[in-house]
Amino acid sequence: MSPTLARFFPILQWGRAYDRKALSGDMLAAVIVTIMLIPQSLAYALLAGLPPEAGLYASIAPIILYAIFGTSRALAVGPVAVVSLMTAAAIGNIAEQGTMGYALAALTLAGLSGVILLVMGLLRLGFLANFLSHPVIAGFITASGILIATSQVKHILGISAGGDTLPEMVWSLAEHLTATNWITATIGITATAFLFWVRKSLKPLLRRAGLGPRAADMLTKAGPVLAVVVTTLAVWGLNLADQGVKIVGAVPTGLPPLTLPSFSSDLISLLLLPALLISLIGFVESVSVAQTLAAKKRQRIDPDQELIGLGAANIAAALTGGYPVTGGFARSVVNFDAGAETPAAGIFTAVGLAIAAIALTPLIFFLPTATLAATIIVAVLSLVDFSILKRSWSYSRADFTAVAATILLTLGLGVETGVSAGVLLSIALHLYTTSRPHIAEVGLVPGTQHFRNINRHDVLTEPSLLTIRIDESLYFANARFLEDFIADRVATGCPIRNVVLMCSAINEIDLSALESLESINHRLGTTGIKLHLSEVKGPVMDRLERSHFLQQLTGQVFLSQYDAVRALSPTVIPPAARTA
Repeated sequence: MSPTLARFFPILQWGRAYDRKALSGDMLAAVIVTIMLIPQSLAYALLAGLPPEAGLYASIAPIILYAIFGTSRALAVGPVAVVSLMTAAAIGNIAEQGTMGYALAALTLAGLSGVILLVMGLLRLGFLANFLSHPVIAGFITASGILIATSQVKHILGISAGGDTLPEMVWSLAEHLTATNWITATIGITATAFLFWVRKSLKPLLRRAGLGPRAADMLTKAGPVLAVVVTTLAVWGLNLADQGVKIVGAVPTGLPPLTLPSFSSDLISLLLLPALLISLIGFVESVSVAQTLAAKKRQRIDPDQELIGLGAANIAAALTGGYPVTGGFARSVVNFDAGAETPAAGIFTAVGLAIAAIALTPLIFFLPTATLAATIIVAVLSLVDFSILKRSWSYSRADFTAVAATILLTLGLGVETGVSAGVLLSIALHLYTTSRPHIAEVGLVPGTQHFRNINRHDVLTEPSLLTIRIDESLYFANARFLEDFIADRVATGCPIRNVVLMCSAINEIDLSALESLESINHRLGTTGIKLHLSEVKGPVMDRLERSHFLQQLTGQVFLSQYDAVRALSPTVIPPAARTA
């Protein structure tokens, strides 16, 4: 088998070793995940402003395509809460909900996201996700969870309300609160309370009753299905739809249709930035889950191939009546815990959802939207994690500022502004921390060849010799900082004759930093001070040798810092140690 073919089609690798044991684990996992996904898919479509069948459609073909191209054995791809919210925010100002234009914009958004992910994968740009820091992502997801839960309160209460930001939503809810449909509110509040109880208390109760762990887990995951069945029967049996309880209504029966996104340049230009943001957020969430689950079984995933798998999944969603998808945390963990051995579990899940789309959709005609809203609220509140504020405050004020700003901007200005700010803050945070690298003046630890910070250790130094260690690669953002540090240190009046830059932590020197080193060398030389380098890494030395810097260097390049001090200092290293 061609290595290139196997790289782009991971199914050829795990498919060759597929056996009966894997089949058994995958089938059981598929049953559990299918039960979980039916109400969840319907609910997330509601969150995205789309008809409920769009959630089912987005959970069938994309799963199959990911199973072919993805590298994670347990990742479950489909609609997720944050991406559904971002979808609604992206197309809410372009078209009105319930119209063909809205559905077409959702297809186009999925197609654009798929193309972006696919191109990034083919160009091996998976590393770009590293520019989104984990604290910023955690802040964005926490804020998104609050926005999502707040946006569903109107369905719980049976009122009309709107808004894209938290203040707008709260104000709109307060304005319409007197119009609450108390029957709807009873259904919604009861369903929410039941689902919270199921999540926290049902499994321990079933275990105490004597059920095995797998059976108890399966019944717990079926909790939302039970809520759907009971509330649907209540609305149908008591004729509550005639009393103002909003229901799902008629859902088309059948497999996902073949659809085409729009190729309008005007629509694409409006959706391009949201598609890029959805792609980045979806990829970061998906890869984080996939890597966590893979590590538990000592497996590895390929981030670049994950981009291709997610890109193929989103293109499949665009061609089958769906909307943007990614790997979901909750369903992936359920898939893993249920015993999924290979991505074939996803294919079996897609088959189960296809059967549901064909046979079960007529049964949800009387399903109250309040129940779907309860499903969303219970699912997304688990995403809210304010502890990240406490942890970041105690560890790093810069990280805390980034997290707090992301949360406040997302809540106050909306999802797109929040995630855009998160991306910019992640980059700004990196530039800020690396633009002020840690620079330590070091001395020799007595009796050793090790050098440590003079402010932290009792070390040997020589007044005429300044030895400093730079704990960061040198590039355009921090090159001037090094210049200023050396200039200030030399200007203290000490009789410095030699300056040694200890380069053990420098992995890269760009052209701007090289020019700064040349400037430092020239300025020191005009005052009779020689500049030396020590412990320069091979790749860095290779690049320096391609410039004129080493020929112009007033001092020497030493293999080790110890060699530099031994050659330049008359007093730091005892004579016995010099000859050793």
